[in-house]
Amino acid sequence: MREARHVPVQRLFVIAPSVARLIRQERGGELVIEGYFPDQPHRSTFVQIEETRSSLILEAGADEASEERADLPPAHAQALLAVSQGQVEYLRSSLSIGSREIQVLHFIRPAPLDLMAVAVPSEDDQDFHPLPWFGPEVSAEPAYRRRRLALAGVPDARDVDVTNGALNSLLDLLEDRFSTWPGPHEATISDASAADVTPRPKAPVPEPEPAVDEEIDDLHIENAVIRELARSLQPRRSG
Repeated sequence: MREARHVPVQRLFVIAPSVARLIRQERGGELVIEGYFPDQPHRSTFVQIEETRSSLILEAGADEASEERADLPPAHAQALLAVSQGQVEYLRSSLSIGSREIQVLHFIRPAPLDLMAVAVPSEDDQDFHPLPWFGPEVSAEPAYRRRRLALAGVPDARDVDVTNGALNSLLDLLEDRFSTWPGPHEATISDASAADVTPRPKAPVPEPEPAVDEEIDDLHIENAVIRELARSLQPRRSG
């Protein structure tokens, strides 16, 4: 079976390995293996082996804007993979917010790398805002495309910091709290809920009771004063 389709603009981000691992634990992942063949003018070809489907894919046009996919028997796909010039192997996890799908790609071969891909229609590209847990965007860097990873290897690793706000945003997504894509300055639901909590007034702190030793000392002083006062009031005896 052949199918041809227009490919939306793909925005690509590097994400922290810990973030990718958390997503895989919550949503699982599908193993995908791809083998790429040498580029030809205005077109490129690769074989893709998924857990339930094997395909030969032809990409064409500027920025691989369209693709044509043909299903293959698994044995034919394995034979093409064996003669391909370069391969990648990755676990693909899927998330969604409304109608927009997010794919988290944990590369095993040729080297560890974690990427996040989201397809954005060209007419919505200006209104797209990355979520807080997205790392640096690499959409315009060919070195992070799967074809380049297969043929040239993984580029130098980038450090991606994960803040508390980013983690809350991801947890809100994993708990299906988003129904639409949040805006650029929209707080995470967890942060917003926390902000609505009115701090309770602090209870008055009782003054500490005097220690037993202090009470005894005060009692001795008081008794001494009383005795001295009693002596001064006693009538003096005449000689």
